[in-house]
Amino acid sequence: MRKKLDITEGIFPMPVLMIATYNEDGSVNVMNAAWGTMQERGNVALKLSESHKTVQNIKAKGAFTVSIADADHLVEADYFGVESGNNVPDKFARSGLTSVKAETVDAPVINEFPLCLECEFIEYQHNEYGVGVIGKVVNVTADESVLVDGKLDMSLVNAIAFDPYTHGYYKVTERVGEAFKDGLKLK
Repeated sequence: MRKKLDITEGIFPMPVLMIATYNEDGSVNVMNAAWGTMQERGNVALKLSESHKTVQNIKAKGAFTVSIADADHLVEADYFGVESGNNVPDKFARSGLTSVKAETVDAPVINEFPLCLECEFIEYQHNEYGVGVIGKVVNVTADESVLVDGKLDMSLVNAIAFDPYTHGYYKVTERVGEAFKDGLKLK
């Protein structure tokens, strides 16, 4: 038997994405965004309001990076979500993490997060269906620690996912099937 829940946040898992930009003074700004996905192949969509320092930076610089948060850096990832760059301009420095400039865009890559998408800002959308940043992925980099024979192994990324029902984080580490193959057994 099914029971009605009095909540509306229904999608699980939600990604834990670290959106990184440069501030006006060149310092690094990072925010935690669970409301993000691929809009289509090669484009990311992030549901972010204009009140975020990160959105102001994206518009000013025309670029941002999206890193996949991992279990080893859960505390720092959560901190980037509970502290605002509008209130604490040096929140990245306080995290103890490090960064380098992205290869193709004017945005930082956080060294400790193993997978990073470098994005060019396409547009900011604001309409009756919500708000958000759209970006084009122009480069993807991964730390060698998550590569096997030169290919990305997502089980090594040790990604975390957000549970909007209970506000928990979960590890996403085990491959359980083959996309576009396993379902063919039912044809």
